[in-house]
Amino acid sequence: MDTSGLGDYATFGVLLLAGFAFVAAAMAANAVLRPSAPSAAKGATYECGVDPVGKDWAQVQIRYYVYAFLFVLFAVEAVFLFPWAAVFRAFGTAAAVEMGLFVGVLALGLAYAWRKGVLRWR
Repeated sequence: MDTSGLGDYATFGVLLLAGFAFVAAAMAANAVLRPSAPSAAKGATYECGVDPVGKDWAQVQIRYYVYAFLFVLFAVEAVFLFPWAAVFRAFGTAAAVEMGLFVGVLALGLAYAWRKGVLRWR
């Protein structure tokens, strides 16, 4: 029995190398087996089945970034809440109060964004 733990690292290393080898073999097979017929039509810009019209520069409104930021904020909240909920009984009342404060601050942020009209899709 290996007590130093190096056996676990060796197993991980072998599996990691096997994974890289599998990906490399799949990409090599793809390069060999795929058909290749480049043309000007294939190189043209194509989006959603419609030929592009107008210039290639379009401004994006800032509210889309705000939606993305709020999504990331609440996704991070979920990352903190789920493990905490899984071991809730082990933490006790003090941890429940702290998590309540955490959720309360996030709720205040959401209420502020809602009141300012940030969440309205115009």
